[in-house]
Amino acid sequence: MRTKRHTLKGPGSKRMQGFNLVEVLIALIIMSVGMLGIAGLYVHSMQAGRTSLFRHHAVTLAGDVADRIRANPRALAAYAAGGADNNCVDGGINCTPAQMAENDIFLWQQQAVDTLPSGQVAVIFTDNTPAPHTYAITVRWSEPGQVLGMSYSITIPVFPI
Repeated sequence: MRTKRHTLKGPGSKRMQGFNLVEVLIALIIMSVGMLGIAGLYVHSMQAGRTSLFRHHAVTLAGDVADRIRANPRALAAYAAGGADNNCVDGGINCTPAQMAENDIFLWQQQAVDTLPSGQVAVIFTDNTPAPHTYAITVRWSEPGQVLGMSYSITIPVFPI
């Protein structure tokens, strides 16, 4: 006994096989839109990672100078002045508290330039006698693709000795 094979026949009684060109083009368009979305997410995640790295550097720099100020509380307003390379750390020189503050700011400014794009640092000293003195520490940098620069600020109290 012989069985009859069933085949799909379309218009004009031709066998239909595979995909036609319109279906392939529609599938390619859908895939392209999906791939563009994935590429956009990738670029956005790279930008967020770079911003996160810059913020980390700014927080680290601000914490570093806060620790230096706490270690040298007699310098007072010298931290608000400009920095100078006084060789206080590696030169074996006995520096005054003011010279150490200038050296700290110099080193800190170098670190800001090395780790942040257009990195700038500023310290503002407020004399609150007899209460603790306060230092406002600000780190600024430029973020690629943004008109306004970014900044990170902390304010620390320091009790004089």
